Amino acid sequence: MSATQLSALARTCDPHLALRRFLALDAVVTGANALAYLALSGPLGRLLGVDSTLLLGLGAFLAGYAAAVGLLASRTRPAALPVRAVIEANLAWAVLSCVALALWLTPSTAGAVWTVAQALTVAGFAALQHMSLRVRQDISD
Repeated sequence: MSATQLSALARTCDPHLALRRFLALDAVVTGANALAYLALSGPLGRLLGVDSTLLLGLGAFLAGYAAAVGLLASRTRPAALPVRAVIEANLAWAVLSCVALALWLTPSTAGAVWTVAQALTVAGFAALQHMSLRVRQDISD
């Protein structure tokens, strides 16, 4: 993806703002997922074929993670090191979701589809954040 395409996707030519927008989107989607897991762990657990206690734990973790990513997104110029940590955490989440699906979880069909969909979404956030960080660094050099 070129800097022009990335700018169009972020709807800004400012590389700092593009990065902040992708971080903020990550925080909002992750926060919504966290709230759903916390508030609806029983029904979601039954639908997805996953233990509700696991969903509660994941919801608590994701709530903290979303808050941290949101705080980073609120910075005028997010520092590269924490942004890289978010990117790596997102990639790790995506990989571990697929590994868990293959090795540990026995979800319903809806749960398997959800696990893959959220892994792809999180990997997409990582890719957008990585490209935004690279464009920002290229412009700064």
